[in-house]
Amino acid sequence: MPATWPCPGPSGLADEYAVLFDRARPLRLLIVPPLFEEMNRTRRMLVETQRLLDGFGVDSMLPDLPGCNESPQAFAAQSLGSWRDAMAAAARHFAATHVLAVRGGALVFPTSLPGWVLEPLKGAAILRQLLRARVLFAKEAGREENSGDLLEHGRNHGLELAGYRLSAALVAGLDAALHEDEGQRVIRLSDLGGSALWLRSEPGEDPVQSAALARLIAGEAAT
Repeated sequence: MPATWPCPGPSGLADEYAVLFDRARPLRLLIVPPLFEEMNRTRRMLVETQRLLDGFGVDSMLPDLPGCNESPQAFAAQSLGSWRDAMAAAARHFAATHVLAVRGGALVFPTSLPGWVLEPLKGAAILRQLLRARVLFAKEAGREENSGDLLEHGRNHGLELAGYRLSAALVAGLDAALHEDEGQRVIRLSDLGGSALWLRSEPGEDPVQSAALARLIAGEAAT
């Protein structure tokens, strides 16, 4: 079911949405989604994983990052720091006992919680993908743009990439960010099987992959 939770923001608390499977059970998983378009491409798979975890006796919550999806907050006001604060607040609000961070979500998840990171990647890798897409789009439109010049401009003034208006703080933060590691288990795609949904051009799902992820988390969380 969808629900709202109080998320800190520049103007105070804002009601953000989350998908919940919550029966007040002892095991409670916070899922930190990927960043940018990867968030949209994997959402169906993650919600299906939540559904299966519910059958395994694990509560779960998938919150929106501020500025994304149905968020009332402006994307241009966000930074890695604001997303970290938001996910920490979500963990407290929902009394999460474990965390699953997916891809770029590994840059902003609450490291105080035990859990898993699925195919984490560096912030610079995310930024390279976004810059490459902009340069290719400009070329198709008959303009010449350079990734290095765009990055320098973005660090100082912010930058529009893939339809997102990134603040200077977010550009600089991504350029330097490594996924944080406090002993959380790294899950690789090879552990689950199937193809990388985050690389597809459109949102998709993979029931076998969702089932493998749910079994892995439920089994390891119970030990």
